[in-house]
Amino acid sequence: MAGKRRNFDEKFKARVAVEALRNQRTVSEIAAEFGVHPNQVRDWKKQLLSKCPELFADGRKRGTEPEEQLASRLYEEIGRLKVELDWLQRKVCL
Repeated sequence: MAGKRRNFDEKFKARVAVEALRNQRTVSEIAAEFGVHPNQVRDWKKQLLSKCPELFADGRKRGTEPEEQLASRLYEEIGRLKVELDWLQRKVCL
């Protein structure tokens, strides 16, 4: 008879992973304290370490628009501005 699968919230997982990162106690001791399997503690620690760089990543978007689309959009704008400039120059000369 299989037991019910337990679900842990993000805060709990983070607390366990941070405790494992401190390296003050063994993974087995941490697992016993929090009532989880030692492999789960290791997995959460690995997840925390792999996602840490994202926390400090630059939030600004860079190059979201492909270069070809950007060039196309800029050429359209140049065309519109040229037509407007020609129109204004004709108006001034009259």
